[in-house]
Amino acid sequence: MSQVQTRRFDHKKYQSFQQSMPALNMENRQWPSNRIVQAPQWCAVDLRDGNQALIEPMSVVQKQKMWHLMVKMGFKHIEVGFPSASQPDFDFVRWLIEENQIPDDVTIQVLTQARDELIERTYQSLVGASRAIVHVYNSTSPVQREKVFALDKQGIIDIAIKGAEKVKSEAKKFPMTQWTFEYSPESFSSTETDFAIDVCNAVIDVWQPTADNKAIINLPATVECAGPNVFADQVETFCNGVKQRENIIISIHTHNDRGCAVAAAEMAILAGADRIEGTLMGNGERTGNMDLVTMAMNLYSQGIDPEIDLSIADEVVATVEECTQIKTHPRHPWFGELVYTAFSGSHQDAIKKCLSIQEVNDTEAAAQNKQSQWDVAYLPIDPRDLGRDYQSVIRVNSQSGKGGVAYIMESEFGISLPRWMQIELSRAVQEYSVKHSCEVDNKTIYTIFQQHFIHVGHHYQQQYQVLGYEVHKQGEQESIQASICDGSVHGETETIHGQGKGVISALSDGLHKTLGIDFQVQHFDQIALSKGTNAVAMAFVQVKINNRKYVGVSQHQDIMTATINSVLAAINSYIDAKTPA
Repeated sequence: MSQVQTRRFDHKKYQSFQQSMPALNMENRQWPSNRIVQAPQWCAVDLRDGNQALIEPMSVVQKQKMWHLMVKMGFKHIEVGFPSASQPDFDFVRWLIEENQIPDDVTIQVLTQARDELIERTYQSLVGASRAIVHVYNSTSPVQREKVFALDKQGIIDIAIKGAEKVKSEAKKFPMTQWTFEYSPESFSSTETDFAIDVCNAVIDVWQPTADNKAIINLPATVECAGPNVFADQVETFCNGVKQRENIIISIHTHNDRGCAVAAAEMAILAGADRIEGTLMGNGERTGNMDLVTMAMNLYSQGIDPEIDLSIADEVVATVEECTQIKTHPRHPWFGELVYTAFSGSHQDAIKKCLSIQEVNDTEAAAQNKQSQWDVAYLPIDPRDLGRDYQSVIRVNSQSGKGGVAYIMESEFGISLPRWMQIELSRAVQEYSVKHSCEVDNKTIYTIFQQHFIHVGHHYQQQYQVLGYEVHKQGEQESIQASICDGSVHGETETIHGQGKGVISALSDGLHKTLGIDFQVQHFDQIALSKGTNAVAMAFVQVKINNRKYVGVSQHQDIMTATINSVLAAINSYIDAKTPA
């Protein structure tokens, strides 16, 4: 009798969300046509939801650092703990109040379950606060109702009503504090939407919010169980069905189980939500909370003021890493170390060209007291906005091309390579990267440039160099007399004489007569490296000798000396190639 083997990885034991939850019949959904035009209200929950998800919860010092960072960034709502469930959280709330750490425009928020003794303890932690949000919740999803609490729908509503009443009655004991009430039907996204509306309406009936004292209804995707479009449908349906919508702030708290927490939060704003809860860099239970940095930067990149300061990216990353002991992925959206870095040759070339045009546009706009529009390929924002510089935008490895090498030579060393020279240098750099299996830093690129094209090869101490010269022009002809040092024979000098149409042609004639070397010039370019009386010139030449190409580069105060030595450097490259190492 054969036995049926059980598959360990078997999709058949799961059912789709649409099978487990009644579908929302929305024939006239509005959110797909809406646009986000301003930032939502933000609430940072790093000190509560983020903290409870850490292997080692934050110390007092770490909590204080995180608090100061969030205040510095400009968050106005900050959830600071679960004081009824944790003595360290209780003590931290007391430190904030007793040490006057809360700015006048910041409101702290605390979380509590809908249980009398926990609500009482929560209010005790808040004594003396000028303003506070008390956030109460209870679970509402079918799996929680049936398997955790063994209650029917009315039983869940009764818990919510009792909690709301207790929150309201305790607040009356502390009339000196301006209270805001917040309620969450935990696992909203896994709850039948019509039932979630019923629960929240029951809470609203207790609190009776007004335009001057609004209540917050927070809709959590405690576990992300469906796509962000489904969540948006749920939020829009809720907004249309909840009581006193004008006196309610609809808040969203998404998690990242499906990797869509930010998308779900953004779609929820389109669907009518007003407020977003999340954490910096997305820390949180399981795969994390909605990442405040990513969503705020998404808005910023679309020309929308996020109303929080994201210009201190490196400080945010360093503080979050120190307080959570979680390293930031180098490809983390917007704030990762490598997100503004291009290794690809085609990307580098496009970035280099766009940055050159952007610089011109910025200058022209500044002259007119205007703000130029950022428009650079592969860089959706200007990295300088986040305190980053352009030095890390282009980095070179074996995948890189001429654009990246050219950008580094120009931005770091002030050498604007002609296009053909970009190709020559990028080949040499790529060969180095492949040989050593490494990224090539800026200093090494410059060293390769010198070794390959200025101090050529293994015998650069035995090279030809010009010691002096005279050039005379007669009609279209130029003649040259140059004293050449031959390093291969102990510094012996030779004098060459040549004529031709131009200095290089005359030099070619003289070198042929003296050294017996015939070459044809394929490319020649000159650049000035600096301005003023002490200007430094650089000359680039590519010559063909015996059907092979050789490149020479020379730098000198005098452009003619640089020109002659660039030709000699190419000759040295030819000699080095045929001389044993």
